[in-house]
Amino acid sequence: MRQYIICYDITCPRRLGRIHRALKQCALALQYSVFLFTGTEQQLAHCLAELATLMNEHHDDIRAYPLPRRGLRLVLGPGPLPAGVVLGDVPPQWQAVWLQAGMAGANEDVDVDADDGARR
Repeated sequence: MRQYIICYDITCPRRLGRIHRALKQCALALQYSVFLFTGTEQQLAHCLAELATLMNEHHDDIRAYPLPRRGLRLVLGPGPLPAGVVLGDVPPQWQAVWLQAGMAGANEDVDVDADDGARR
């Protein structure tokens, strides 16, 4: 199974609501218009075909981007889930991860304020 980022830009509020509800049935909402889809290419094609029936192809934009199988993924700011809540079917790299000085990579001079997570 692969992971994909699905995002959209919908011009009509009514269609926006329909597409958002449809995506919530097959993907995890990461932000208001950004979703994480995990599945096969056939499942993705089925999801996108359903969305295509809900969108206006002349005014709306829906995109799916494949994610690399390996790579660093961080959540900066509030994650899609409240602190302490873990979904069993969501890969661990998409659970809430806070940036810490040791995760800053080559720049070891980055300090993170423990109270608000601000970088200095």
